[in-house]
Amino acid sequence: MSTSWKQLLFQSVLLLISCRPTQTKTSGPTPPPLVPISPLATDVRSVVLKGESHTEKVELVNPVDLELECIWSGNLNNLPNITGFWRKGGDEIENSRLAVQLENEKYHLKRVFRIVGEENLGSYSCVFGNEAKVDFILAAPQMGEVRDKPIVSYVGDSVVVVCKMEATKPKPLSWNWYKANGTDKEQIFFAAESHQYEIKNKEGTTKLVVHNLTEADSGFYNCEAVYAIGTTMGHVELKVITLWEPLKPFIAILVEVVVLVAAILLYERSQSKKKCSGENGTNAEQSNTLTQAENNGPEESSSMRQRKV
Repeated sequence: MSTSWKQLLFQSVLLLISCRPTQTKTSGPTPPPLVPISPLATDVRSVVLKGESHTEKVELVNPVDLELECIWSGNLNNLPNITGFWRKGGDEIENSRLAVQLENEKYHLKRVFRIVGEENLGSYSCVFGNEAKVDFILAAPQMGEVRDKPIVSYVGDSVVVVCKMEATKPKPLSWNWYKANGTDKEQIFFAAESHQYEIKNKEGTTKLVVHNLTEADSGFYNCEAVYAIGTTMGHVELKVITLWEPLKPFIAILVEVVVLVAAILLYERSQSKKKCSGENGTNAEQSNTLTQAENNGPEESSSMRQRKV
């Protein structure tokens, strides 16, 4: 084989090698980049405990890094250190026990809790041994006005049920209405075609208008204020009655009066009968006496007159 043929064969082999596909290792679709979590605002709540126990209500609106601090002045026999720990809903939080040093005649116990949702709300307690504790009750803003007595309306009328937050509290993001159905709740939606319910929201107040009431509309209505951290619930009882319902007490009184008057009349009638029978007996005796006198004749009559003389 000549040198030119060797060179040609060698170039062909190189060409085939350069055109051979290369295998690459695939790892599937590329995952999206992680969205950085923005840092939460920090809120500090501190309580100075002078006795043995205290309850502090904490209302939250947005997710927050909440620092809870308990300061206890101790008792008469203050030790150099005391065991402190935290509870959530009555259960001790894992790895929360530590030795709390006495500084300036006070014990300091604090911990930061990340509160991002409704599941993080509830009761948190700092405990100093078995001697003192502070309970922090975490919740969304609560409704201050609670109606104890039910709203009473009549069949066929319309009624307005109102829930509102205090003016000093943050306004909810939205409102929801529910009607209690046994142990469940059925959400109420505004439907223009049914003309039964209307929902009117204005700032911190919500109104539920129920038209053309029936007795089936009686029951408990729950209003729900929605915040970023969670929800808070209020309830109002509605009683729907007929027009005869208010008359029932008067009818009952009228029946009692009629029965009483009838009893008095019967009593008087029985007494009059007894009186008449007594008078009839006296008249009969007098008539018998007169009859006997007449039968005795004039002799007895004259003798009786002589004796009288």
